[in-house]
Amino acid sequence: MSKQLTLQNETTIDAINRVNANYWKDKNVLITGITGFVGSWLTEILSSSTVDANICGLLRRQSNPNLRNIQHLLDRKNIKLIKGDLQDMGSLVNAIKESEADVIYHLAAQSFVPHSFASPIDTYSTNVTGTLNVLEALRLTPRDVALHYAGSSEEYGLVIQNTDHYKAMLSKYNIILPVPDFDDNDNVINEAPVKETNPLRTVGTSPYGSSKRQAEDACRTYVSCYGLDVHITRAFNHTGPRRGNEFVTSEITRQIAQGIKENHKNITLGNLDSIRDFTDVRDTVMGYLAVIEKGAKGDVYNLASGKGITIAELLEISLNIAREYYKVEDMSYQLDKSRLRPTDLPVLIGDASKAREKLNWDNYIPLNRTIIEMIQYHLSLMS
Repeated sequence: MSKQLTLQNETTIDAINRVNANYWKDKNVLITGITGFVGSWLTEILSSSTVDANICGLLRRQSNPNLRNIQHLLDRKNIKLIKGDLQDMGSLVNAIKESEADVIYHLAAQSFVPHSFASPIDTYSTNVTGTLNVLEALRLTPRDVALHYAGSSEEYGLVIQNTDHYKAMLSKYNIILPVPDFDDNDNVINEAPVKETNPLRTVGTSPYGSSKRQAEDACRTYVSCYGLDVHITRAFNHTGPRRGNEFVTSEITRQIAQGIKENHKNITLGNLDSIRDFTDVRDTVMGYLAVIEKGAKGDVYNLASGKGITIAELLEISLNIAREYYKVEDMSYQLDKSRLRPTDLPVLIGDASKAREKLNWDNYIPLNRTIIEMIQYHLSLMS
């Protein structure tokens, strides 16, 4: 077994051993987006022999589905795939019945922010209408099912840091609603780290963030009007092996892997000034499990490390790992203007104290380890 797989398996086994196996054993779990980044990790952990849940994955109807993320899992007897589509209500009702679902994880989404600027209708259709169809299918199915909706930190939109920042953003956007809170001296109160009670602003967000917020609102409507058992998380930037190449952590680690393999010296990226809060995907999955076990119906929980770093700092951490482990020197950054977004939130740092208190959740896997595994993952794909 390769060093990459050994390290990755050690981290994954540690995560599996943190699962409440007594709760999940023999549970029937339906997953939309099973072939995606988070869906594949959720499947790997829940279908493990230690946890032994029964997994049914909704596989979009297409001639050649991309199974790469779950190919290594398909020989497990507790995993089955059924064809369906978020835009086809009948197939969703059938999936709920055929899987005999106790829990549904709705992870299928158009989640790449730059694509949402280029294709907003596709983004809203997938994320809003698709979620509405899942909710309506659940309403029409006479089963006692818990649904997890995977929200996003992008829903918060613009996070105001101080008075000068507020004035600068007013100058840029003309109006900001909701208006931030002020202290007794008329200074803006810093809204970071972001709590679940922070305003959800349209200003500064993307079509992706807007679509996720609208879908989340639909979830709460179905809770209050129809009594559905829906549990909501807003995960901040989660990453790890199998993350799509278009996301910044994969852009960095993939290009570093190319540098190691091909003596490639240039790394092209977009904005390096944005501050983001990174969590390993396996810790995020732990939060997804915990919210079903312990979360309140209709409530929302941030999943975040509470630590913000700039993309420039993320790049430097990754380059330091390349220097230490692979003796790679002289890699340099070049701006790729095509990667710049029409709007880019300057700061997204989460406060996950509610999840820590109510769900007994925490992020255990250090960012350095995640980055090492991602570089090794990309190297394994190149071998």
